Amino acid sequence: MSHILGIKFRDHGQVYYFDSGPFVVGLGDCVLVQTEQGLGMGRVAVVADTPPPDAAEQEIKPIFRLPTQEDLDIQCENDALAREAHAYCRKCIESRNLEMKLVDVEVLHDRGKIVFYFTAPGRIDFRELVKDLVKAYHTRIELRQIGVRHETQMLGAIGNCGQMCCCRRFMRKFAPVTIKMAKEQNLFLNPTKISGICGRLLCCLSFEQENYEQFQKKCPRVGKKFSTSLGLVKVLRTNLFRETVTVLDEVGEERELTVDEWSTVAEAKQPLPEAPSAPKADERSGAGAGAHPDTARPPQRRSGPPVGQGRGGGRPDARDRDRGRPQAPAAARPDGDAPADTADAPASPRPERDASGRNSRRPRRAGRKHSKPQQGGEQNPRPSGRKPDDRASGRPEGRPEGRHGGKPSSRDPETGS
Repeated sequence: MSHILGIKFRDHGQVYYFDSGPFVVGLGDCVLVQTEQGLGMGRVAVVADTPPPDAAEQEIKPIFRLPTQEDLDIQCENDALAREAHAYCRKCIESRNLEMKLVDVEVLHDRGKIVFYFTAPGRIDFRELVKDLVKAYHTRIELRQIGVRHETQMLGAIGNCGQMCCCRRFMRKFAPVTIKMAKEQNLFLNPTKISGICGRLLCCLSFEQENYEQFQKKCPRVGKKFSTSLGLVKVLRTNLFRETVTVLDEVGEERELTVDEWSTVAEAKQPLPEAPSAPKADERSGAGAGAHPDTARPPQRRSGPPVGQGRGGGRPDARDRDRGRPQAPAAARPDGDAPADTADAPASPRPERDASGRNSRRPRRAGRKHSKPQQGGEQNPRPSGRKPDDRASGRPEGRPEGRHGGKPSSRDPETGS
């Protein structure tokens, strides 16, 4: 029965999965597998009956064969060659003054390629360095630039906890770590406290992030005020390890509640007194979809024809405009009697009429700067900075005879005296 083998080509390298096929392989044994770069020797790190969830069945290939004693001797020679190439490459880097740091050297099993791992702050022109290495070892040379995390993973270091770095011991892939994780875990944002040997944020921050997210979902937001059965309280802090919430009540005392107690207190909250709100525009007017029929204000009725329209459908008459104004008693009228339809209402002085029966004053229309007087009527000139129009013909009667701002005549336009 075949098994699924997890193979590592380096102690700190990633685990690749292969099928054992007809071979019987145990944990820690060496096997030869065919890779994209050529034939390589790896060590079995995992033995399982089923493939892991992240590995698809079509990607799992069988191993090539089990190594012989000759293969083991070649592997020892390759390790010695890697140490020699590491020292030689460092000398070439120093002689050419290249801003790069050599980390590790890997030699494939068949010596078809030698890989040099290095770190650098930017891009490096290492074409002359490759020529020196090819001339020395007569094989394919690959220079691969890596990051500072991979450098710490290859070299190894002691972390802040006093143990070997997690990336060297068991981590094979790097998860993204953000400063938001440190804030949610209530850590001091001191770079020396939350950074590792590589100078990046600690990888262990991502280990507990899921637990913190689940705990924060059950807790209220820190710094927010809530109305509870204890009154109005403010959340000060939360504690994951004790699963408690610390609040500040109205008296100014701090109370530490468990998550279950907080849920009970928050559900039995006291209703806040509602402040009187100003009525809406439709409620003030009594109209709208939600207005009550008893409180709705009836529409006001107009006592005359529509605004802007007289009795005959033309221009508004002076009597129509004066209908809505307060009128004087009937005794104040010049003729002494009031019309039949306005007998009950207080009468207003009737406008003066000229010899033709028309009103001597004409209502002023909105939007006109100067109103033209009717023929035979009396003009009420509007004060303006413009001078009166002096035309040779068409001068209306009743216009003052003075020209260019002169004084009007003192004669009455009707009697001529």
